Formats: sequence, structure tokens, C-alpha cells
Amino acid sequence: MKYGVLLISSLFVTVVSFACDVCSRQQPKVLKSVAHGAGPDSSWDYVIVIATTIVVVAALVFSIRWLLYPGEQGKDHIKYSIFNEES
Repeated sequence: MKYGVLLISSLFVTVVSFACDVCSRQQPKVLKSVAHGAGPDSSWDYVIVIATTIVVVAALVFSIRWLLYPGEQGKDHIKYSIFNEES
């Protein structure tokens, strides 16, 4: 499992990690050769991107965690009312 995640993440990083020559000239020093498109307009753009990244990564981690380990053990949980209905 760990090797699969590592392989997928390394393939993703290598695919998106290089920018074209035109985009590299438009980016600030921090993002040179990394990002495509126009560079950020102000420092707030960095704050917005970092905050969004934190939210997305947290949502991904929690969704995977609760998908693998849901923790619903009680026999009176609502899911059992659906599973036990006579159709």
C-alpha cells in the first residue's frame, strides 16, 4: 500500500514539476520553472494558495481515513436500520 501511494505521488510530481520557457520567464524567483501561467499579483495570492492547499490535503486525509476506518460500531447506528429493512 505504501509503495503504491509513493509511486503514484512520484509520477504526479514528475509530470507537473516543469514549466515551459515562456511561463518560466513570467514567474517570480520562487516559482521559476515550476508553475505555468501568469505569476501571482500580490502576496495575498500565496496566502490563498497555501490555505487552500491545507484545506484540500486535510479533506483528502480525513476522507481516506474515514473510508478505511469508519468507526461505526454501535448496533443502533442508522446504517443498520437501512440494512435490516424488509423490502
